[in-house]
Amino acid sequence: MPLVNHKVYGSQDSPSLYIAHGVFGMLDNWHFIANELSKDFKVVTYDARNHGRSFHDDDASYQAMAHDWAELIESLGDQNPIIVGHSMGGKTAMVFTDLFPERVKHLVVVDIVPKTYKPSHTRFIEAFKEIPFDRIENRKDADLAFSAYANDVAIRQFLLKNIEGRPEGGYQLKINIDALSNHYYDIIGGIEIKHSHQTPATFIKGNKSHYIGKDDQTLIHQFFPNATVETIENAGHWVHAEQPQAFLHVLRKTLLPPVR
Repeated sequence: MPLVNHKVYGSQDSPSLYIAHGVFGMLDNWHFIANELSKDFKVVTYDARNHGRSFHDDDASYQAMAHDWAELIESLGDQNPIIVGHSMGGKTAMVFTDLFPERVKHLVVVDIVPKTYKPSHTRFIEAFKEIPFDRIENRKDADLAFSAYANDVAIRQFLLKNIEGRPEGGYQLKINIDALSNHYYDIIGGIEIKHSHQTPATFIKGNKSHYIGKDDQTLIHQFFPNATVETIENAGHWVHAEQPQAFLHVLRKTLLPPVR
């Protein structure tokens, strides 16, 4: 497999930190956070397989995505990075830690736990499959077409980052919607973690999000007994986008040595 598409911020001499996005996301979603963290870390963002500008493949499993991540880290010469993952990326980070615990300095999981979630993206998948993007002339019309499937403007703007113009006119999808559709129930499903890990771990949740409930802390500590859970106020599932400064504060507090 080729390497996943990626971007590097900061100095090669700084401690390394890798960020994995969620389903329908891409590395650009993390530009602000990565740029801010690059003052203290070498930050690497990347497009998961079947997303952004990374390769397409029928296999959209967490095992495959974790191995893509391992190959990227090895190719960039990083030995013991901090790994950060949001939603689908958070599950990938947990599987990565289970497969390669010796390669993880600190695990940060954003608003997800290793359990099965109710389907909440099926209308978006329908939109990507049913809207004739190749016959749409501008983004305003694309947004209008998508509004039948998603009422929230911010969600539509996020999802429509997955289309790009074609030289001959109209738009095409960047994402591999067939692979994501075929594996959707695996993506939202529970993940198998075979071991309990002493790896330092931080789980970050939005107080308005339902993804990490009170009962889920038991599940977290079953596999990551050293984990702490941080809650960010006035944030839903997209914690880093809704409250970026508060999110950065938690990361810096957690990952940087205290100033003496």
